[in-house]
Amino acid sequence: MNHTFPYLADGSFSRAPALTATSRPYAVAGIAYDGATTNRPGARFGPAAIRRASHMLCDGTHPLWDVTPADALCDAGDLLLPATELSAMRAALQPQAEALLRAHHVCWLGGDHSITLPLLRALRAVHGQPVALLHFDAHCDTWTGHMGEPSGHGTWVYEAHQEGLIVPQAAVQVGIRSPGEREAREYVNDIGGRMFAARELRGLDGAALGFVAEEMRRRWQAAGAPPAYLSLDIDCLDPAYAPGTGTPEPGGLTSSQVLTLLEATADIGWVGMDCVEVAPPYDHAELTSLAAANFVWTYLCGRVASR
Repeated sequence: MNHTFPYLADGSFSRAPALTATSRPYAVAGIAYDGATTNRPGARFGPAAIRRASHMLCDGTHPLWDVTPADALCDAGDLLLPATELSAMRAALQPQAEALLRAHHVCWLGGDHSITLPLLRALRAVHGQPVALLHFDAHCDTWTGHMGEPSGHGTWVYEAHQEGLIVPQAAVQVGIRSPGEREAREYVNDIGGRMFAARELRGLDGAALGFVAEEMRRRWQAAGAPPAYLSLDIDCLDPAYAPGTGTPEPGGLTSSQVLTLLEATADIGWVGMDCVEVAPPYDHAELTSLAAANFVWTYLCGRVASR
């Protein structure tokens, strides 16, 4: 398999030029895999949908920072991966991710959440140390097995901790609300991190969310300011804002809450992010892909502003 020339699907993110034509510092790459999905499949179509939704952002500047990532961004297309077996996908993903990460600051478009584990392995290989983690999700993803299988899209946080890929004290989860046994639900708290349940954040926005961003910043600094990674499962949003996802959970975050937290944590030393679990077959009026595109774009604007 040739991993050198990824393809562009349905155009590029925010109409950015292809990676092969530029040496720009920031890159977007798609991981069109949903073989670990346990409910509604379709996240393999997420990268294309997010790219299409991002086209409305191509001539804009961020209203808070007055910057745009347009001149610093390229699109690596979708990685070439096996479409079915999980371990084969991860084995093929990691070396491609490492190659991109050595040359670019990358935002990854999923795909289901099983893609994050090999990305964290690649980050460990590139940076030589575990990362701080900010994890937006409805689900804790800390189960020790998944629907009778040892690994899946709901085990990656547990596996990342077991493999030493994340700094436990600098792991923060936001929006968790799905039913789950206590051992999984409280896993991040138990290893020394912080889990903000969606219930804690109900009705809060703007400055009222400052304590969440400050907790992430405090933990990151206390850990010695390691490389930080942001993983955003679109089902962190309430289904009213993101119906197009495989495992929707009522009672979630609003789009404005997520945007507020992305803006408030922009000064942290991020080395990459992913946005996963966008499933276009269930998306009404492209609400989910529009939110995902805006979250990725806002993250990129924050990186440009922080420079």
